[in-house]
Parts: sequence; C-alpha cells; structure tokens
Amino acid sequence: MSEWFLPLLVGAATGVLSGFGVGGGTLLLVYMTAFAGVEQRLAQGINLLYFLPAGLMALPAHWKHGYVERAALLPAAGAGLVCAALGAWAATAMEVELLRKCFGAFLVGVGLMELKGGAGREG
Repeated sequence: MSEWFLPLLVGAATGVLSGFGVGGGTLLLVYMTAFAGVEQRLAQGINLLYFLPAGLMALPAHWKHGYVERAALLPAAGAGLVCAALGAWAATAMEVELLRKCFGAFLVGVGLMELKGGAGREG
C-alpha cells in the first residue's frame, strides 16, 4: 500500500464524519498523533486548516435544511474566534506533554458524556 493511501482514506472518512457533525476533526487529530506520529502542535495546526474547508462544505446543506440557528450564529462565531485565539495562545505556551494530557482528558470527558447520553441532545 502506498505511503499516502492511508492518510487519504482517513482524511476522506473524517471529512464525511465532519459533514455529519460527528467530530471528524477530533478523530483526525487522534489519528495524526497516535498513529501517524505527528507532533501534537503540528497536528492541531493541520486540524484547524482541515476544519475550514470541511465546515464550509457542510454549511450549505445544514443551512438549506434549517439546521443553522441564525440568532445564535454571530454570537457563537464571535465566541469561537475569541476562544480559538486564546486556545492557540495557550497551546503554544504550554509543554507538549501537558497539551497531550489536556487533550486526552478532554476526549475522556467527551466520551463519558456520550456514554451518559450526550449533552444537549434532543430526544
């Protein structure tokens, strides 16, 4: 198998999952750090670049079907931009090992929330 085929396959699969809103970017980050040997900060940067086109490709379909709450759009985008800037600053300021542990704790927390039925999930 070619050196590029598995990363292409993982990128395609996580792109589809991102379109469904599953969190494909997080799965891509786990793949890059745990299996592809990419350093945590570099993987996070790649993940951010990956998310932009993936999100932009999914947005028209979600908008068309009424899955975008327009009243929350600007406040959420503004808060997201501010928190992304703060998170990027914090990620570059801390040691890589601490960053990995924080990300691992985040994944465990999300996993536990999903096992309990998810947060804010409509029945």
